[in-house]
Amino acid sequence: MTLHAAEGFLALRILVVEDEALIALELECLLEDLGHVTVGIAATSREAIALGHSMTPDLALVDVHLVDGPTGVEVARALALDPRITVVFMTANAKRIPDDFAGAFGVIAKPYSQRIVANALDFVADRRSGRNDTARVPEGLRLSPLH
Repeated sequence: MTLHAAEGFLALRILVVEDEALIALELECLLEDLGHVTVGIAATSREAIALGHSMTPDLALVDVHLVDGPTGVEVARALALDPRITVVFMTANAKRIPDDFAGAFGVIAKPYSQRIVANALDFVADRRSGRNDTARVPEGLRLSPLH
């Protein structure tokens, strides 16, 4: 996480796990517009897990259904083992997420808006920094029962 002191803003290093190329590129542009850094884009579970381990992002935004099938849950389980990585699903297939959220912090339903993503990322950044523990969960972000 990078703190932009002048703004008091926490920029997140984000791994995008999305197999739809146009959605991944659009999300990358949105993240950059919001001041965050995309450290990689992965379309398969193998690629996502490898990038997650090598880049150690602050946050992984993970779709449930990838090129190699509904493997996003496996990606979440693997990345969530590292306490430095927060996992958030971004999916239209929320019913495929297990009750324990596979260790993920929460889910943002597709389709999403820039406002929903921005508010969710601010909430995640604040939680990661230890701030805002009592803040209301923003619209569009559903937390795992463990958070």
